[in-house]
Amino acid sequence: MFSHIMLGADDVAASKKFYDAILETLGHKPGVMDDKGRCFYYEKTGVFSLSKPIDGSPASCGNGSTIGFSASNADVIDAWHAAGLDNGGTAIEDPPGVREGGAIKMYLAYLRDPSGNKVCALHMMK
Repeated sequence: MFSHIMLGADDVAASKKFYDAILETLGHKPGVMDDKGRCFYYEKTGVFSLSKPIDGSPASCGNGSTIGFSASNADVIDAWHAAGLDNGGTAIEDPPGVREGGAIKMYLAYLRDPSGNKVCALHMMK
């Protein structure tokens, strides 16, 4: 459905450190910097990227926005959360754990990245 996601980051290097750490726990390679100071994570299904805002204003999180990353199991999510905290992220909402809504049962965790963007790791349970 999506070709790419780009998040604003005031300090792309600090954000790269954070995302390299959390995405490694999900099996992804480190981001690649380009000559404009942007960072890209290339996958067959799309691209995740970080950039200073091109209008020169400070980066800001989207109120009500969340970027969710798929995880294979709860242990991976716990490692994702710990890696984020160790690399400049901030814990938000409830601790990692099971959430239920209707017929859906999920294991998930939330963090704010160094620029304040809200990210989540989620595993759909059976």
